[in-house]
Amino acid sequence: MSHYIHNLIRQGEHQQLDFKYEISDARKIARTLVAFSNTDGGKLLIGVKDNGNITGVHSDEEYYMIEAAAQMYCRPEVKFTVKKWTLSGKTILEIDIPKAPKRPYFAMNEDDKWLAYIRKNDQNLLANKILIKVWEKENRKKGSILRYSEKEEILLHYLEQHEYITFLKFCRIARISSKLAEEILSTLICFKIIEMEISEKKTWYKLNRQE
Repeated sequence: MSHYIHNLIRQGEHQQLDFKYEISDARKIARTLVAFSNTDGGKLLIGVKDNGNITGVHSDEEYYMIEAAAQMYCRPEVKFTVKKWTLSGKTILEIDIPKAPKRPYFAMNEDDKWLAYIRKNDQNLLANKILIKVWEKENRKKGSILRYSEKEEILLHYLEQHEYITFLKFCRIARISSKLAEEILSTLICFKIIEMEISEKKTWYKLNRQE
């Protein structure tokens, strides 16, 4: 069974795998739980450094810290499963977080604000208002209605000529409010006409050419 853990560690951190040397802050770990839930699910290995070195967990307190994070600092509560592995006398916790059936999930930050996060490669990134709107629309029992107006035409024409557009650029060229821009972009994402790319530094929108 040690091969299983070693194979996981060899992968390095990625969109569905994160290493934690220790758990000392329940709010910070809540971010990771929520990010996995809002994206593709994933595994958290506790007792492993970022470079893959195995240190082992220090005490049972670390498990209870994760449990507290899931129950107190995640909304809704994140359900997870845990396995204990012992390698060379060191205990590693494998926390398995499934992808949420309904999103968004929120984590409470240091200012007691509830924020949604997503997992992008090996980072937890803040979800913006448009992505939250997309999730909310996906959760509705009634489907969204797609109405093409001059504003949608302006956006799609621009994207035929350019690789991507930013939120502020769309507001400018369409001469619309932020609220209307959020509504248009979220609807077009739901219909898979455009897609959103999020990085640590910026967010942009482009045509979904796979559909």
